[in-house]
Amino acid sequence: MRLKAPRIAPLADSDIPEDRRKQLGVRFTGQIYNIFRTLLRAPEAYRAFMHWGGYILSDKNDLSARDRELVILRTGFNWKSGYEWAQHVRIGLACGLTEAEIARIKTGPSAPEWSADDRALLQATDELTSDAFVTDATWAALSGFTEKQRMDLVMTVGQYTQVSMLLNSFGVQLDDDLTLDPDLAK
Repeated sequence: MRLKAPRIAPLADSDIPEDRRKQLGVRFTGQIYNIFRTLLRAPEAYRAFMHWGGYILSDKNDLSARDRELVILRTGFNWKSGYEWAQHVRIGLACGLTEAEIARIKTGPSAPEWSADDRALLQATDELTSDAFVTDATWAALSGFTEKQRMDLVMTVGQYTQVSMLLNSFGVQLDDDLTLDPDLAK
């Protein structure tokens, strides 16, 4: 975690106005995560954020759920986003990533155990998070993916780059049910 305390405090339950509570919808009848409690301070931005993020996490994104989570986790790790990593470890496990694969995401595309497709996804993610560009060689290595999947790959990295920036800069703290990965404690 980059910050030990929030710069923008998440709204407490008692401070969420009824109109903003309605924005949460049925998805958040139980626990409301700190990221959403924080973003609700800017309701129009929250609405737009949820619409675009909803696309990225939906079956309209042509990446498989496993591939999408592989990319999201690498993006969060590259941007040192402890919150993003912690949230998506459990999502990644639910989407078919193994604990060994999740640990290996930290090493990146150079780990020899990756398939060629996984390596290409991780390499593209590294290039996007360091230079905002996928090289010709990596684009060619993504040939096993459709044009739409490659587009969704770039859009997923872009969305989770933004999420990581928000989380890191606003100082969104882990929810009570999350554990900070020691590699992201600095």
